[in-house]
Amino acid sequence: MSGKYTVFGVVTALSVIIDQVTKYWVNQNIQVWKGSIPVIPGLFELVNYKNKGAAFGMGTGWGSAMLVFAIFTVIALVVMGWMLVKLPKEDRFEAGIMGLITGGAIGNAIDRAMYQEVTDFLKFFTDDPEQVAWLNAKFGMAEWPSFNVADSCIVVGVLVFFVYTLIQDRKNKGKPDKLADDGPLPELDQAIE
Repeated sequence: MSGKYTVFGVVTALSVIIDQVTKYWVNQNIQVWKGSIPVIPGLFELVNYKNKGAAFGMGTGWGSAMLVFAIFTVIALVVMGWMLVKLPKEDRFEAGIMGLITGGAIGNAIDRAMYQEVTDFLKFFTDDPEQVAWLNAKFGMAEWPSFNVADSCIVVGVLVFFVYTLIQDRKNKGKPDKLADDGPLPELDQAIE
């Protein structure tokens, strides 16, 4: 087994395990919708919110949301598998990125399949009255929608993938094309002779 498959498998498995273990712990220790554990008072706490939508609560209220998410997850997993196969054998970095995205997709898919909802527990907010007023006026809310480890894996994986791709594109712009390295093309009349 080449390096890319090993890295992909390990990162995917670790992402799923950490996601599921943290959700299990939250469900055992924090009361749904009521309890919380302050981590950084006035800024960050652990909660136990149930989300029937996608990451950060998007898609909540869609009539056939579970079917939509199931189809999206299958498509995402097929795309990740295809991209993994196309990677060079020793491209461990991109394989790790794809493992993060895949692990996140699987982690939330497990919740949807088993419970028809996802446990979100990372809550960032402010309770400063001035900041609350300003945030509510500008954005209509004073807290970031709660999320979980799987959501984090997907978002971090996608962001790192795009940044990495941009960097690689910039590096490759300075390199001459392969055809340009082969020298001038022969004259047409020389080719006929």
